[in-house]
Amino acid sequence: MRDASETLEIAPDLLRLRAANPGPMTGSGTNTYVLIGPQGAVVIDPGPNHAPHLQAIRAAVADCPLRAILITHAHLDHTALTPALTAATSAPVMAFGGAASGRTVRMQALADQGLGSGGEGADLTFAPDDLLVDGQILHIAGLTIDVIHTPGHMGGHLCFGWRDQLFCGDHVMGWSTSLISPPDGDMAAYMASLHRLSRQNWAQFLPGHGDVITSPAARLADLVAHRRAREASILAALCDAPASAAALATQLYTETPAPLQPAAERNILAHLIDLHDQNRILCEGPITLSARFRAI
Repeated sequence: MRDASETLEIAPDLLRLRAANPGPMTGSGTNTYVLIGPQGAVVIDPGPNHAPHLQAIRAAVADCPLRAILITHAHLDHTALTPALTAATSAPVMAFGGAASGRTVRMQALADQGLGSGGEGADLTFAPDDLLVDGQILHIAGLTIDVIHTPGHMGGHLCFGWRDQLFCGDHVMGWSTSLISPPDGDMAAYMASLHRLSRQNWAQFLPGHGDVITSPAARLADLVAHRRAREASILAALCDAPASAAALATQLYTETPAPLQPAAERNILAHLIDLHDQNRILCEGPITLSARFRAI
């Protein structure tokens, strides 16, 4: 594992700092972006609570004041460094809300009924200084940044548009598909957000993990096709016999390493809930992680 963050100049006014937290769920590490404007800087997703990463961010903004910290979503690998960065710079933190914000009525009901989030690292203490809303236009540090609410990976997930670039957090990644883990994640909302992003022409996506996505439209189409194919495979399996999310994950994710099987199970559950809500399958009892579903 690397000890220090990696810095890449994507453009003269845009840096990517990659934290030294590689792993099965983070790929090569969490990406922090630093935008440099004529009146200061903006940081997007401070990242994990690593002292070398904090040093890298502070070095990147050493010659200009940090005007704001923007958060795509409240997972610890994106937000844990926020308190230390705000203490060092006094920059305000801006996000959609806390870890449970933006949940649909459906997902909140499942949470109230006891469906846990699965331990994917929600930052339960995260509380922004300023709440952002969909469609808001930020004018910070001489920069213009569009706020786009893209629920799916989390209910409060945001993307940020700047010029023809999109900081897409964990909603779209090139190296992997996104984890959709109910009740924090919502497959119906995720698909709707993919389709929404596809209606605008973007030059490139700047994801929370992995490299720059230089063909955004093609990547969005691939992700939609992948989810539709997974949905079809689930329906076909349920036509053979009723099954739980765990059983379907074992059956359908045959090449997935053991450490990623819990995530696969959560993705399957997200599909099952979506299919159930579309009245395309039935659940044998209340929806839980161990519930069995069957074809209609």
